[in-house]
Amino acid sequence: MTKQRELILQILNHADRHLTADEVFFLAKLKMPSIAMATVYNNLNAMTDAGVIRRVHVDGSADCFEKGGADHDHLRCDVCGKLANITLPWLTERLKQTVGKDITGYELTVHYICPDCKKRA
Repeated sequence: MTKQRELILQILNHADRHLTADEVFFLAKLKMPSIAMATVYNNLNAMTDAGVIRRVHVDGSADCFEKGGADHDHLRCDVCGKLANITLPWLTERLKQTVGKDITGYELTVHYICPDCKKRA
């Protein structure tokens, strides 16, 4: 694994939230000033394709990236756009029963208002 890829993976593994490619680039640049934006994009794409990390696509927002791990879905705040993980273990099983076929994957984003934005309202 290249030093650049190790750094990008380290950034995602230690992130406390989902990061855009621009945010990963900014954080990588702090540790490795010579890293290029294209290098970050290429590595994010390669690691996504390899299943090492996940790309989270939400309409109207930049794609975000997160470390790999257990399957989960996402909550997206309609006010601030913050993404949070939600685990619905019964959903995949229910989908398999309903669809009656092998499900290779799905993406679910539930829109809501996060507790911080609710407090500010």
